[in-house]
Amino acid sequence: MTPHPNSAPPEDPAALAAMIAALRGELAEERAARRIAELGLQAKTLEAEQLRVQIARLRHERFGRSSERLAGEVAQLELRLDEVLADIAAAGGAGDTEDEIASGPAPEEKARRRGRRPLPENLPRRDVEHLPTGGCACRSCGGVLRKVGEDVTEILEYRPGRFEVVRHVRPAFSCRTCEAMTQAPMPALPIERGRPGPGLLAHVLVSKYCDHLPLYRQAEIYARDGLDLPRGLLAGWVGRSAALAEPMAAFIGRHALAGPRIHADDTPMPMLAPGRGKTQTARVWAYLRDDRPFGGRDPPAVFYEFTPDRKGEHPQRRLRDFQGILQADAYSGFNALYESGRVVEAACWTHARRYFHDCVFRRKPDRTGSTLQCHMLGGRRKI
Repeated sequence: MTPHPNSAPPEDPAALAAMIAALRGELAEERAARRIAELGLQAKTLEAEQLRVQIARLRHERFGRSSERLAGEVAQLELRLDEVLADIAAAGGAGDTEDEIASGPAPEEKARRRGRRPLPENLPRRDVEHLPTGGCACRSCGGVLRKVGEDVTEILEYRPGRFEVVRHVRPAFSCRTCEAMTQAPMPALPIERGRPGPGLLAHVLVSKYCDHLPLYRQAEIYARDGLDLPRGLLAGWVGRSAALAEPMAAFIGRHALAGPRIHADDTPMPMLAPGRGKTQTARVWAYLRDDRPFGGRDPPAVFYEFTPDRKGEHPQRRLRDFQGILQADAYSGFNALYESGRVVEAACWTHARRYFHDCVFRRKPDRTGSTLQCHMLGGRRKI
């Protein structure tokens, strides 16, 4: 057990040596974890630079291949670059302070972007004034306050169909009696010291994940409104938003897997495979909890998880602590869960019926009498 940092060291030499060894072990583990995180971040950064080089090279190619195929490869690489930049932003925890691209822009982008650009003057502005909670009386002596200035923080916000700038105005007051200063605190923002409001972040996320609009295309759309929101900056917002939503996703997962019965299934999804010229099949797993048909009063929930393949280790890892009834198809990856004795299999009737249907209506009769067997199975199906 790690000693409290403020506790006095033991007087026993053996206990002191054990404490020092434990602290050294924890320090070594922390350094190793930090090194692994740094190497992962470096790998992502290197991949982003490689993707930039490939995109630039393809854009300069004019001969040898059809323009349609070339445009398709560029679009695929652009999508992959969006994902890499978002991963870097989530791992590095970078914001958009001074409009720096959260994932580290290319050198030419750094040279071109110096400092934070003001928001366009043509955008409508809406003032939100934050007054001190104590009213017009000084909290120190009760004297009358007079306004001596104000701080204004401009936040870029999005309302359906248009952008606007929300000006958070915080008047500063001083007491006429004791000269004490009073000012309301700045309200919390989704991204600390960032420019985007919650509505804009929601719009970017919905456009990317629900409307399938890549970040580089969103940047082009926003540029038509006079906004300079490069892809790297948007990727940083996506990464930080994902970090903000992670506790909620974890809570949904715990609630969904805490029920007495769940339904699990997977759906194929194409995933970009840069350098291979094609996509590979990934999976999105859904774990559904809905006790309403059985008289339960707990709210239903679905927990989704993305995996690059369909290996059985993914549902086995996710359901390693689950105890109850699992309704699923006949995928062999669930067998290890049933063999453990903690999970009771509830086979899917729809999948079972599919084989009867195929036997009766699709298969051709052969010499072994399978036609009679199929008709017998068809009669069972009608029962």
